[in-house]
Order: sequence, then C-alpha cells, then structure tokens
Amino acid sequence: MKSAQHASLISRLVEVVGSDHVLTADEAISAHLADWRGRYRGAAICVVRPASTAEVSAVVRACAQVGVAMVPQGGNTSLCGAATPAPEGDAVLISLSRLRRVRAIDPANNTMTVEAGCVLQTLQEAAAQAGRLFPLSLAAEGSCQIGGNLSTNAGGVQVLRYGNTRELTLGLEVVLPSGEIWDGLRGLRKDNTGYDLKQLFIGAEGTLGIISAAVVKLFPLPRAIATAWLAIASPTQAVRLLGDLQARFGALLTACELVSDLALGLVRKHFPGSQASFSASPWYLLVELSGGDDDQSLRQTLEAFLGEALESGTVSDAVVAQSGEQARRLWALRENIGEAQKLEGVSIKHDVSVPISRIPEFVERAGRELAQSFPEIRIVAFGHIGDGNLHYNQSKSQAGENAVFIAAQPAVNRIVYDLVHELGGSISAEHGIGQLKRDELLRYKSPLEIEMMRAIKRTLDPQGLMNPGKVL
Repeated sequence: MKSAQHASLISRLVEVVGSDHVLTADEAISAHLADWRGRYRGAAICVVRPASTAEVSAVVRACAQVGVAMVPQGGNTSLCGAATPAPEGDAVLISLSRLRRVRAIDPANNTMTVEAGCVLQTLQEAAAQAGRLFPLSLAAEGSCQIGGNLSTNAGGVQVLRYGNTRELTLGLEVVLPSGEIWDGLRGLRKDNTGYDLKQLFIGAEGTLGIISAAVVKLFPLPRAIATAWLAIASPTQAVRLLGDLQARFGALLTACELVSDLALGLVRKHFPGSQASFSASPWYLLVELSGGDDDQSLRQTLEAFLGEALESGTVSDAVVAQSGEQARRLWALRENIGEAQKLEGVSIKHDVSVPISRIPEFVERAGRELAQSFPEIRIVAFGHIGDGNLHYNQSKSQAGENAVFIAAQPAVNRIVYDLVHELGGSISAEHGIGQLKRDELLRYKSPLEIEMMRAIKRTLDPQGLMNPGKVL
C-alpha cells in the first residue's frame, strides 16, 4: 500500500477505536515490534488497540476490505516470534491488551468467561477470590495474556495433573479473518454436535482468526500443598521417581519438574538471593502435591515417601518446604531459569517433547552427539518431566565463541530435532511454531499433514491476511 492508502486506513481505524488507541509514533509502537527474546524485530503500519469484540471485528473488517495483513498480539511473551510483524511493515498490529474483563464466574459450573487480554495472573486471582483454582501456571504469568496462551496452547508446570490450555478450555469467541464473530462461548463439558471448532483456533497462533474471549475450566482450591526439592543422579532416576510418585499419590501429584545442575547454576549466578540449602547433584526434581486435608499431614506423607527414597538411594538429598514462603523460594529456582539464560546471553533453544520413557535416552544421546560436534558446549536442560516436555538449550561460555556457535544453529537443530523425531517426539511441545520453527515444521510433518493444515488456512483465511508468515 502507498502512504496515502496507509493514511486512509489509519483514519478508518481511528473512527473505530479513537485516536488515543491507534499508535503510529516510533516511541509508542517500538515495544510491540520486538519479541521477548530479542530475536525478531519487525515494523507495522500502526498498532491498534480495540477495547471490545465489536471493535476487534470492525478493525478486522477495515483491514480485510483493503487487503492489509493483521498480526494479533497479547502480552508479547512469545518465544518463537509468533506475535512479531514482518520487517516489511505492511501489516497492522492488533493489540488485545484492552480486552481485559472477567465477564462471568460460575462456581457451580466451575467455569469462568474471560476476555483475551486478561493477564494470566489476573485469572488465577479472580478464580481464587471465587474459591476456585485456574491451574494454568507458567513463568510469564504476570505479563502473558490468556489469548496468547490459547493461541499457543500453553502448557506450564501443572499439565501433569490438569492438562494444557486446550484441555482447560470449553468455549471460544473468535473474530474470523472476514470480521465475522463466531460465538462459541459454551461452558459445556459434553457437546457432541459435530466438529469441535474451538480446537481449530487453540494453538493456531492467530493464523486462523483472533480469539477475543474464552470459557475456561475451574477446579476446587486445594486445601493442602506440599513442595519438595530432590537431588538425584540422572534422568533415569527421575523417570523412576515419577512412576513411584504417581503410584503412591495418584492425582495428588500436581507437578514434577526436572532441573540440571547447569540450569540451577545460572539461577544462582544471576539471582544471588536464591537460597538452595541442599547437596550439589547432577540433576534435581521439584515435586509438588496438592489436595488432602491439611498442609502438615500432606507434608508428612511426602516426607515418609522421601525417607524411603533416601534409604534406597533413589534420592541423595531432599528439602521439603515447611511454609508457603519456602515453597515459593523453591519454585523461584525453577521459574527463574528462563530469565537467567536471557541474562547470560544468547543461546540456541529447543522446546521438545518425547515419550517420558525415552527422556533418559534423549538426554544421553543428544548430549553425546552435540559434545562430539561442538566441544565445550553448555547444555541447559530443564522442564516438565511429568508430561515429557524438556527445554533443551545450548551455548558457549565465551562471548566470541558463542557468536560462532549461534551461527551453527541449523546443524545443532538437525542433531536435536532428528533425534526427537526418531524417538517419536515433537519439535514444539508448548511454545508453538511462530517464525522460528516454520521451516522445521515442513521437515518433520508429513506432506499430507501440511496440506491438511493449508486447506484449513485457505478455507478460513482465503486472502492470507491473518498473521502471515507464522506456522505455515
């Protein structure tokens, strides 16, 4: 589009949302144009901030009528560049941050209806005020928005018990690429009336439409929580412990997180206040139980289990949190890994999943092959062993060497992703595809799967205007 056409579109958008919410100045839109990791930076005609589903619809219609691409954006915490526009600057970036109402809470139905711009932590707090739990929990929960969580099918630390975002969602409201509004806000756990259309948009990263609201599941607030940090020898021990924990505690097991010594070391380095009063070990597990009658009895039950594990040698050391504050400190050791890596410098990041039974094989083989090809490589491994999802990241300690290493990312990816594929895994467990893994998807998805995805895209977005260049 020419500048005159840009100006005309901007004028139409101002009519829809008001001049205060159509941003064009460089200083006003700069933060929207780069991803959280600093890997991607784009440009845009403007940033528009609608405040309602009707305004989102009007914005989309205005862009579609003149053939202008649209990039939806929530909290801009994407780790794969899914919410960053292309450098050409020929798209309108649609920020959903003003759609932040909790529309309704139905405690009897255990559901909550929320708008896409609600920050995840706000949902958690609103549910708690109603005596309920919204269990989606991840490191970015203080800034990420539920629309982005839905669009990437976010996972987090409690997938083991409650499932990922897809499993926590009952209904959606979506603005289609035409500007039409699909109202699928149904709080039903049983609705067998044909295709489950909401599943098309969850995990689609805004390429099929813009999620404007959702009905999500709530759960009873757990009366008791017990948290422990365990020192273990290997991922093999971790898998064995996971099985033992599941056999002993069943649905009480909420989270089981694997952390390598190098990952913990980065947290200690960049967060000097981190407390970790346990023995050094090659690997660690962070375990949480929730449920039961009270904290003390649940904690005692966990301590009895850990006593047996210490006697058998399955665990070499264990710390059980004696208060909520101690539990938060243990969780901070896990949740600060991502930020510590960012402070340490650029790394090659992989968000992969394999069958839980094959995690030890993946860690051993991938580490050996990477070390052979890239001597003195640092591998930061951590993640959700309870659902087979590992964050598996690599770098070099010296800045100059690391720059050369980062340039070798395609070769690193081949080693990691080819092994993941061989083991029956996925190259993206919870972060999505975005720009980062778009080409990799073509390598590991079958031609039939890719064509089925493209057929859905052509049907819902025939002009190809919705978040172009992402996923496909």
